[in-house]
Amino acid sequence: MKLLGITCLSTLVLMPSLGSTETLGEAEIRRDIIGRTVYLSTPLGGELPLIFRSSGKVDGNGKAIGLGRYFKPSDSGRWWIDANRLCQKFQSWNKGRPMCFALERTGANKVKWTRDNGRTGGARIGN
Repeated sequence: MKLLGITCLSTLVLMPSLGSTETLGEAEIRRDIIGRTVYLSTPLGGELPLIFRSSGKVDGNGKAIGLGRYFKPSDSGRWWIDANRLCQKFQSWNKGRPMCFALERTGANKVKWTRDNGRTGGARIGN
C-alpha cells in the first residue's frame, strides 16, 4: 500500500511537467534550430525539410511530398530572428513575402510553430 501511495504521489508531481512547453527565445532558436534541418509536418503525413544555415540562408525541398504538382518544389531564401520569432523569406514560396513563427518546444526534438497569421503546426528538429 505504501508503494502504491508513493507511485501515485510521484505521478502527480511529474504530471505538470509532461504537458509543459517552453517558448523559444532568440538564444534557444540559434542553439536549437540554426545549422540544422527542421522537418515541418504536412497535413497528408509527410515532412517538408527546411535547412537553416548559419550564413542566414534557408533551403527547402518539397519534392518528396509532391509539391511540384502545386508550385515550385524547392526554393531558397533567407532567415532572421525578430522579437523572438524565426522569420524567413523565400524567393517564390509564399509569393516571396516574409513570414515569422513563434516556436514552442513540445518534446526533445519537436516544436509547435505559430505563424504570424495564426496558423499552427508541428515540426521535428533533425541534425
